[in-house]
Amino acid sequence: MELRHLLRNPKEMSGHLVNIVVALLLAGYISGDVPGTHTPMAHLTLAGFAAYLLFQIGLINLPQILVTEREEGALLRLRATPGGIPAYLVAKSLLVATMALGTLVLLLTTAALLVDGPLPHDAGDWLTLLWVSALGLLAVVPLGAAIGAVLPNPREALALIMLPAMGLLVTSGAMFPLSSMPALVQKIASVFPLKWMAQGLRSALLPDAARAAEPAGSWELPTVALVLAAWAVAGFLLAIPLLRRAARRESGSRLTERHRKASAGGTRTV
Repeated sequence: MELRHLLRNPKEMSGHLVNIVVALLLAGYISGDVPGTHTPMAHLTLAGFAAYLLFQIGLINLPQILVTEREEGALLRLRATPGGIPAYLVAKSLLVATMALGTLVLLLTTAALLVDGPLPHDAGDWLTLLWVSALGLLAVVPLGAAIGAVLPNPREALALIMLPAMGLLVTSGAMFPLSSMPALVQKIASVFPLKWMAQGLRSALLPDAARAAEPAGSWELPTVALVLAAWAVAGFLLAIPLLRRAARRESGSRLTERHRKASAGGTRTV
């Protein structure tokens, strides 16, 4: 039901389409090869942007959804539902994963058709693309849910998340070779899942010779899997108690007060 609602909402869909257009414009504008390789720089940028889109949907879009639904009373209703919080988290994770994978498929397809973008070369690369995307979403979606449980309101949610996310986009090797970054930046970026998501997708989309541009000189796929799995476990362990805590704090009087303030704000704006 929520997916059908999303597909019928032009405002929601336009946000995802704009991201794809931006990626295509960047790929069309960037020229030259990745230093030390014959891989087009545009291909590295598209692979990194694909990882960022997965990261963004899980870590930015999901908290906005959760905060908005909390304001509308969804968590208050879940308090009276046995197993409601875990079921809610799983359902939202599936919704966001469907959105993210659909956006990824659309990006790779349009990039291949319009700007000669990269695609996996064989069955092994397709399998890598699948497991890195799935594990990357498992790593960021619960984290996004945990963030959504503590953010104050929908108006502040985007502002509080976007700046750190854009910082990670620049420093995680998603747009530029990570080996060109200072050593300290590389170490900081390696803590967060976006760096490993981008590296895993590069291994699936770029030729094997492109690994020469990686800081370790290899794709490090076992490390990619280990780091993303660790973030997934930590995220779920964090998200469920935070969502339960947010649900316990909800009450009919709080919900009514928020609606009153929202109505008053809308009246003043008019």
